[in-house]
Amino acid sequence: MQTKLRLLFLFFLSATVLSAQQPKKPTASDIHESIKKLNFLGSVLYVAAHPDDENTRLISYMSNEIKARTAYLSLTRGDGGQNLVGPEIRELLGVIRTQELLAARRTDGGEQMFTRANDFGYSKHPDETLAIWNKKDVLGDVVLAIRRFKPDIIINRFNHRNPGTTHGHHTSSAMLSIEAFDVVGDKTAYSDQLKTINTWQPKRLFFNTSWWFYGSRENFEKADKTNLLEIDTGVYFPSSGLSNPEIAALSRSQHKSQGFGSTGSRGSQAEYIELIKGDLPTNKDNLFDGIDTSWNRVEGGKVVGDILYAVQERYDFRNPSASIPELMRAYKAIQNLNDEHWKSIKTKEIKSIIAACAGLFLEAAANTNHASAGASIDLNIEVINRSDANISLISIVNPNGIQIDKNITLENNTDYDFKETLNIKSSQEVSTPYWLTKKGTLGMYNVEDQSLIGKPETPRALNVTFNLSIENVVLSYIKPIVFKTNDPVKGEVYKPFEIIPEASVKISEKVIIIDSEAQRDIEVFVKSGRDNIEGFVQIAHPDGWSVYPKQQKIAINDKGQEQRLIFTVIPPKAQSEGLITPMVHIDDNVYTRELIEIDYDHIPFQTVLLPSESKVVRLDIQKRGENIGYIEGAGDVVPESLRQIGYNVAVINPEDISAENLKRFDAIVVGIRAYNTVDNLKFKQQLLFDYVEQGGNMIVQYNTNRRLKVDQIAPYELKLSRDRVTDEYAEVELLATDHEVLNFPNKITSTDFNGWTQERGLYFPDNWADEFTPILSMNDKGESPKTGSLLVAPYGKGYYIYTGLSFFREFPAGVSGAYRLFANMLSLGKNDINPTNQIKN
Repeated sequence: MQTKLRLLFLFFLSATVLSAQQPKKPTASDIHESIKKLNFLGSVLYVAAHPDDENTRLISYMSNEIKARTAYLSLTRGDGGQNLVGPEIRELLGVIRTQELLAARRTDGGEQMFTRANDFGYSKHPDETLAIWNKKDVLGDVVLAIRRFKPDIIINRFNHRNPGTTHGHHTSSAMLSIEAFDVVGDKTAYSDQLKTINTWQPKRLFFNTSWWFYGSRENFEKADKTNLLEIDTGVYFPSSGLSNPEIAALSRSQHKSQGFGSTGSRGSQAEYIELIKGDLPTNKDNLFDGIDTSWNRVEGGKVVGDILYAVQERYDFRNPSASIPELMRAYKAIQNLNDEHWKSIKTKEIKSIIAACAGLFLEAAANTNHASAGASIDLNIEVINRSDANISLISIVNPNGIQIDKNITLENNTDYDFKETLNIKSSQEVSTPYWLTKKGTLGMYNVEDQSLIGKPETPRALNVTFNLSIENVVLSYIKPIVFKTNDPVKGEVYKPFEIIPEASVKISEKVIIIDSEAQRDIEVFVKSGRDNIEGFVQIAHPDGWSVYPKQQKIAINDKGQEQRLIFTVIPPKAQSEGLITPMVHIDDNVYTRELIEIDYDHIPFQTVLLPSESKVVRLDIQKRGENIGYIEGAGDVVPESLRQIGYNVAVINPEDISAENLKRFDAIVVGIRAYNTVDNLKFKQQLLFDYVEQGGNMIVQYNTNRRLKVDQIAPYELKLSRDRVTDEYAEVELLATDHEVLNFPNKITSTDFNGWTQERGLYFPDNWADEFTPILSMNDKGESPKTGSLLVAPYGKGYYIYTGLSFFREFPAGVSGAYRLFANMLSLGKNDINPTNQIKN
């Protein structure tokens, strides 16, 4: 862990680009810190709802200062959030945010766990949340996590006592944690789990409170703090040259998709935790007061402790390998422990320390980053011992269980390289996130293999085992096969080695809008996962639709190549929608999944297989204007969606915004959160207002009310709020029924709000100038009507439109009404209207 901190620290000092996937290479200081942690037998579990909810200051403090085994249980993977680094949303965003959490834990020293709960979007009450999540199953997953991890201390991020005042997911995470605390020790609760694990009872449960939960610092100062513990998390670590808040900031900054880059701080920093269940520590300065965290905790542990405390005391920073003989004695003693929980944990820890002390480097690198089942790949095996310790390589065991004898004495600093061939089994399963292999529900992932529940990612399937003799004791180290290459800019780059299908297939467009009876050509791409595939492709389609030709042949010679096919989709005469799926037939196999690769520098390369399908929509839609300028914000697919309905869309760089450039557009659309993320817009805002005044249309999509880059978001007074409507089925009332935006060129009715996904909209304005006309009213159950979702104001000869409606979610889902309404917004002012903006009768 400390290696990662050091690497990150060097990154910020030297701006060196480091791969997020390189193996750890611990320093002497890192090893000593690991020995300290080896000698602490206590655990802390932090619980919250989403990636980025966790308090990295407290997690880092528990892991790096207290030396406790520390984990974060995030109930969801964050699928329902927004994405500031790219276009991925929903499942793919969940994959990104999972890896961001793992990067954060590599930074702050924690571990990461999940439940099967799916982040379905913002929820205003835990009753709704727990109904959609399936409370029984999610509670079972929390119980499972506690029974597996066996924490002494549980810390909730959120308050369980204020349902309905904050995000329902947040409150639910605390409520479930408290309920789980009461049942984890009950053999009758989720008894099916006890086939593989035992019951457990944590000692204490806390709520990580702060002045914010009290409404103000003044209220917090007045509050009764009898059950509160104050922890100074501002400690400094000389071994890494970083303060705990600096480490926490580096960890927090891994949540790049959410824009949570954080600047580290120094000096004392207080955190408060409130006792909710269990006994209050007599010594409030010691969270583990009354809990034995020494080796005496386990039967037979004193023998181990006597050895390892001496190793810690006598550690030689100039020669870590001097500790190996005593570490081997301790390793053998650990194998005699009866406590399987701590035996397993401490065996893993001490083996890593022994390898680090010896400077062992063990690697199995493939000559490709992916292959299909049944293929043969070349492996480059590297083994080196960089110490005077007595170490021999006995054998290597490949993923098929085949042992390759070596019996080589590993001389100090002598590199040993071997070439091996691996024949991948024809039954080998493909690599993909395990929680996405089966279709789930709105609120739950479907995980058939119960042993996978809670794991952060799919375990690596192909590993090489290195059997070593260290000081005449046999130790085995398991290493996943990786792919390694050299990039001219980044240098050494690692990628996971993945198993892919022999063929994958995708349609180039996820939503295909056809606004007439005319047929439409679509592109289908078949990608080969091995050399020399032959077969044919056909398209499954809804009733009433036709696809021509019925099938087309494919023949691809080389792995990784794609073949492009053109099919013609013929829509029905009436408005209709459905899904089309390409099917690749090779011999007796049919492949219908798309291979998606996610490649960002801050997370490991990700390979995801999802069902390949596109939504086809025969849509009755009219529009005016042709040329649209789009100013990108946090990332969405709105430009592509507008092209689907026939607009010419040009993405405008903020630097290129000028009066002359804007003249050529019929409308300008500002992307989601552009005023939160694009600094240069503060210098271009007046040019955009001038464009509207001279007759243009300007549509601004949602922004948050914090950290706006501009002083004035609209030409008239307009104040953003946190108002939102999370129920995608919420009734929509048409307020301005005669307004052009609801009538031209498409007649908008309540049916246009059917089939919306995840939410109606978010961050609606709640205060605006009289020049604005509110068009719609909507609200969640039990709330007052919200009328700020769509506001239109004439300005000079043009129109300024602000909308918090979630078009960025509805377009990728092919929601017909969203397209029709947006076309009307783009067409404003292009009809014969009277000065009051009413359509003439």
